[in-house]
Amino acid sequence: MTKQPRLSHQNISAARQVIDPVFLQSPVLTCDTLGLSLFAKDETDNPIRSFKGRGTGYFLSENRGGEGPLVTASAGNFGQGLAYNAVRRGRSLTVFASVNANPLKIDAMRRLGAEVVLAGDDFDAAKAVARQHADERGLAFVEDGASAAIAEGAGTMAAELTEEVGALDAVFIPLGNGALAAGVGCWFKAQSPKTRVIAVAATGAPCMALSHRAGKAISTPEGHTIADGIAVRIPVPAAVDWLQDTIDEVILVDDDQIVEAMRFAHRTWGRIVEPAGAAGLAAILTQASSLEGRRVATMLCGGNLTEQQIALWLS
Repeated sequence: MTKQPRLSHQNISAARQVIDPVFLQSPVLTCDTLGLSLFAKDETDNPIRSFKGRGTGYFLSENRGGEGPLVTASAGNFGQGLAYNAVRRGRSLTVFASVNANPLKIDAMRRLGAEVVLAGDDFDAAKAVARQHADERGLAFVEDGASAAIAEGAGTMAAELTEEVGALDAVFIPLGNGALAAGVGCWFKAQSPKTRVIAVAATGAPCMALSHRAGKAISTPEGHTIADGIAVRIPVPAAVDWLQDTIDEVILVDDDQIVEAMRFAHRTWGRIVEPAGAAGLAAILTQASSLEGRRVATMLCGGNLTEQQIALWLS
């Protein structure tokens, strides 16, 4: 695997100056009922109800990807973030999404100005079609997890956390393509090296856990989990590389644990959190006894659910 340029905590600081302020300084929710001090960065209360506006905003801030039309693949939230920021810069965007993608997210991407094309049975299949589409037409393909700027933009959450809550013993980060974990981990490794950085993937989509352990990209034939935002089966090599330096370990949570975390967030804070956005919280809840007395944090990094999903998981 080709060694990627390292992520920069200085770039994370710089990103805070150019990302649309509507995505910055998200609230920090707290809870002291688990025998530990829990801090949760709430990324569900912005125009796209996820953190993806941070990295996409920083990525587009210096005309990365040229000045013409953009192509990407998304389970929904990354596409929303890229659409929000691209349209404001006069850039057109085509998003390829799975035929099984969340209809709420598809509608939101279109409402934000993206052309959405449905292709493939899952995210990685849609990505393959998107890449081919871009290559055949000579268009810029934007891949979540492959751009340092996207990871560094996501890392602004960590910078805010260290200012807002002080020293942390551990941070638990949902792990999909890896941009969020790499960016947040980069900041903590540079600015709070005593904080243990733990990435959390879904048991049904373990390719990033396998890849981190092996130090190289390892694909899996399937990625079955209710957490569509982290249902990855083909790793992005750049992200696998970055994670070697930015996180301490990857742990897995199953769908039942994720649903319990979603219900905890709704019961405790009145927040609607989608499965991928609750993965870090799920890990904290399952390990609460071993974290007793510690100061730990996570991010509720997405809240896009259909009414049917809300009824199914939060009733």
